[in-house]
Amino acid sequence: MEIKDLKPSLIWGLFDQITAVPRPSKKEGKIVAFLLDFAKAHGLEAEKDEALNVIIRKPATPGKEQLQTVILQSHVDMVCEKNSDVQFNFETDPIQTYIDGEWLKAKGTTLGGDDGIGVAAALAILVSKEIEHGPIIALFTTDEETGLTGANALNPAFLQGDILLNLDSEEWGEFCVGCAGGKNTIGTFTYQLETAPPDYFWFEVQISNLKGGHSGSDIHKELGNANKILARYLYALSQQAPIVLSKIDGGNLHNAIAREASATVGIPIASKEKASVQLNLLQADLLTELPAEDRKVQLNIQSTTAPAHAIDAKTGTNLILALYALPHGVMGWSFDMPGTVETSTNLASVKMKEDHKIVVTTSQRSSTASAKNSTANMVTAVFKLAGAAAKSSDGYPGWKPNPDSAILHVSEAVFERLFHKKPLIISIHAGLECGLFKEKNPKLDMISCGPTIMGAHSPEERLEIPTVEKWWAFLVELLKNIPAK
Repeated sequence: MEIKDLKPSLIWGLFDQITAVPRPSKKEGKIVAFLLDFAKAHGLEAEKDEALNVIIRKPATPGKEQLQTVILQSHVDMVCEKNSDVQFNFETDPIQTYIDGEWLKAKGTTLGGDDGIGVAAALAILVSKEIEHGPIIALFTTDEETGLTGANALNPAFLQGDILLNLDSEEWGEFCVGCAGGKNTIGTFTYQLETAPPDYFWFEVQISNLKGGHSGSDIHKELGNANKILARYLYALSQQAPIVLSKIDGGNLHNAIAREASATVGIPIASKEKASVQLNLLQADLLTELPAEDRKVQLNIQSTTAPAHAIDAKTGTNLILALYALPHGVMGWSFDMPGTVETSTNLASVKMKEDHKIVVTTSQRSSTASAKNSTANMVTAVFKLAGAAAKSSDGYPGWKPNPDSAILHVSEAVFERLFHKKPLIISIHAGLECGLFKEKNPKLDMISCGPTIMGAHSPEERLEIPTVEKWWAFLVELLKNIPAK
């Protein structure tokens, strides 16, 4: 069986065409041209803005002109990842798809179901002659995967509708009605080089084998953060004996919970044994504190040669105090969506840079702007108390859940009528473009839904075929039942 044999044939045929069009983030020119050509071929009005976002308009079917205008929104770019043994050029080569049971997969690369299937659904609705609907605007945004920049730069005139259906969710049977906004807060320490004490015992301490995870979707799991564990060790040791830092490194991405961290440390030879004692005590404590998936954490020390220079004592002490004091994890839970994280902060990375700088990157998330900004201010205060320069990014807005959403209530009713069960209503602690849309048009009523996609952003990405047919049936029925203006 091939993709063209799947049902419903209209959406699968369009998705097959989309997989043949290269569309890496920030290089969406070919897919934008495809969309404009598609609109022209079907006699539909289309427009693009300076950020290459595209809208295609379709009038209401006869008798449905009084319904509210629906914006069908999806992003056109895809994450481009491949296995190391695969020869593939994402800028020129079509995705090679194949069917494995009830899943559509790609051969050694990301599939691009995120969000190619959303693009295909919108195009299918635009060309179908059998669907009843009110006025339709199909909105296709660029560069979602590397910073939501298309949505951020979107022409507000492209959002002149009443209801927005975001087609970028990845779990069938769930309706997403909110997401977190985010920003980064960075502290920069400037240090002086001092001659390293020659009569010290020098060693490297390493924190490793933590699970890590996404700083949004996994923050509630209370997974171990290697930067916080390293700071805890260094602080405990500094209470037993004077210590000197030569190097420090931990974490990488701003949106990932740090899995590994290390530091090169000096301690008076007379206190040498305390380094191991404190490490063993901390290891024992962590085995009782961390969740089961992180109890394989490894804390190791290994002697090393004395460096020529070290971080000056004052900066080293302030850095340790700051890393230990910086908050990390859940800061607040949602009252509108019980059991959902509203606000969090992540101590993401600690990096030594040129010009005697140590850069500490943190990220804050919240569906409530004031809580996000307050948490960033809290982090800033810790940095300033430690003598570091601090700066927060502008970030992106969240999408606060609205339990009284009209489109949510209609969607629930349609879902229950079709599938004889209730959908799951969720708010995610990660960023969606919906937050930016709501900022540009506060009157928009929005939900997000989609078929099931597993392994997104990796070569393991796969799209569950039966859920596409159910999702399509839901969209078709929902469009017939949109409220009147």
